[in-house]
Amino acid sequence: MATTELNSPEDDSFAARARRAAISARRTWHRFWRLISLYMPKRLYPRSLIIIITPMILLQSVVAFVFMERHWQTVTLRLSQAVTRDISAIIDMIETFPHDDDYANVIRIAQDRLALKVDILPPDPLPPPGPKPFFSLLDQTLSSEITKQINRPFWIDTVGNSNIVEVRVQLKDKVLRVFVRRSQAYASNTHIFLIWMVGTSLVLLVIAIPFLRNQIRPILQLAEAAESFGKGRPMPRDFRPRGAEEVRRAGFAFIQMRERIERQIDQRTAMLTGVSHDLRTILTRFRLTLALSGKKPDLKALNQDIDDMQSMLEGYLEFARGEAAEDPGRFDLEAFFEKLSEEAKLRQRSLSTSLAGDRIIHVRPTAFTRLLSNVVGNAFRYAEEVRVTATHTRGSLTVIVDDNGPGIPEEKREEVFKPFVRLDEARNLDASGTGLGLAIARDIARSHGGDIMLEQSPLGGLRAIIRVPA
Repeated sequence: MATTELNSPEDDSFAARARRAAISARRTWHRFWRLISLYMPKRLYPRSLIIIITPMILLQSVVAFVFMERHWQTVTLRLSQAVTRDISAIIDMIETFPHDDDYANVIRIAQDRLALKVDILPPDPLPPPGPKPFFSLLDQTLSSEITKQINRPFWIDTVGNSNIVEVRVQLKDKVLRVFVRRSQAYASNTHIFLIWMVGTSLVLLVIAIPFLRNQIRPILQLAEAAESFGKGRPMPRDFRPRGAEEVRRAGFAFIQMRERIERQIDQRTAMLTGVSHDLRTILTRFRLTLALSGKKPDLKALNQDIDDMQSMLEGYLEFARGEAAEDPGRFDLEAFFEKLSEEAKLRQRSLSTSLAGDRIIHVRPTAFTRLLSNVVGNAFRYAEEVRVTATHTRGSLTVIVDDNGPGIPEEKREEVFKPFVRLDEARNLDASGTGLGLAIARDIARSHGGDIMLEQSPLGGLRAIIRVPA
């Protein structure tokens, strides 16, 4: 008979705790990497240097640790054992020949044969223990060997004189003081190891930094070319695919993509221009035929249709010209604002303008004039009061156009940027519009590498925010 084993509550609780622990560990890991990415440099060159320098530092640290722990510790142990044996031999000589006259021979032998300076002191108490050094490998090793081989009360000073180690050993009726050169008890070649570490690191960096700069320069040039294309500017004259094979492939792909886009734009412009020309010819014949037909009541609607078609064709051409090639140039914001003031007087509108920063910007002048004219003209059409504020700082231009018109509902503010879209709200009561004004404006802004956003205006109407690199 088959039996089914049920999980106990303890098992379920353990599984739940394990899942919670795993989720907590995963969240902690994600937070850790978010923190690291927050402080990591954003550019490729410093990140590449970090990729090279970090493993090198880790490798040097591991080598230093292993070298110090294995080599230095082993050598220091051997030297400390030898020094302790010499001190132990001196103690045996003193205790074997306990006459004061023989101490001179012991001191002489210790100095001439063992390179130790020995003094016999009165049986005073040993000094109190001194502070331990920060790096106490010698202190620990020598103290351990003295305890193991001599096993008498002793006092040791490895801190005072950096080149001398002082050892005092308590005997029966006297104190033996021994001065030892630090090099006799300790592997003191630290500076050689540090010079080797720093030297190899510098050699690697000297090789890595120019190599990295040479490899990253083509990537930066490709990024600049793509940025210039996004802003509607010509490709840099000295740009050509360079660097590693992958970077060259990306450069050739970018050039081909740019050529295809420019070719499509040219074809589209040519097609719309041709279609508009042909339709204009037909419309002209219609208008001439209607004019020769005389004034009849039923011809008024036909004339209105012809006017609407003419307006639509003008909009098509303007939309096509918005993406046409134009060389960047200087654009004077103050001069443009003066023209807006004159237009506001003709339209009997209230206009206030302000400019912060440099009045000259570098854009495609004709296209940018069309952009600002469409946005401000849209405000003139639906509002009595218009306010234009321009801020030009650090290679970026922000133009804010506020009006006190009826505005646009928030849910339809993106919809008005679509070509040929006309809302049924108060801002589109004018039948002469073609629904291309804001679409052309956004198209020009994005061709400069910027964009247009719509918000609620403090004046009560609509706020248009234009941001472009300049």
